[in-house]
Amino acid sequence: MNEYVWETAEEIDLQVAKRISRVRKRRGITQEQLSEQSGVSFGSIKRFERSGQISLLSLTKLAIALGCADEIRTMFEAVPYGSIEEVVRERK
Repeated sequence: MNEYVWETAEEIDLQVAKRISRVRKRRGITQEQLSEQSGVSFGSIKRFERSGQISLLSLTKLAIALGCADEIRTMFEAVPYGSIEEVVRERK
């Protein structure tokens, strides 16, 4: 399966960060409050919203604190098969 990705990994990460930031603002939560609620440091949240850089564990903690855990939980759940070979490999 040759799929072209037109964004870099960094651009995709930044898009995710912007979405999380929008959810935070929609919920009326400051970065400081999100830090307290999630256990993720204020500096990490600030850096994440600015650069998109964060650990998966911290991203999961933010999602839980914002009530978006299902977004993380279901990630990669419905990935379509790329070929018949993938179907065969999965059944082994």
